[in-house]
Amino acid sequence: MKVKKRPIVVEAYKTDKELIIQTLEGPMKAAPGDWIITGIRGEKYPCKPDIFDRTYEPAQEDEELTLFL
Repeated sequence: MKVKKRPIVVEAYKTDKELIIQTLEGPMKAAPGDWIITGIRGEKYPCKPDIFDRTYEPAQEDEELTLFL
């Protein structure tokens, strides 16, 4: 069976400095230029710019943070 992720809107920002992010998997280093994403349960994780660009796109202004169960 093939599946795809449901579309959700999350918060993200690009960092301009090195950070240590506490993720669900433990601490991870974010480099300058990485994106810091806040997931649907408030968890944070870093994402490299090339992966971010292939995975995310800007949300429409009327879209809200949505949790699908």
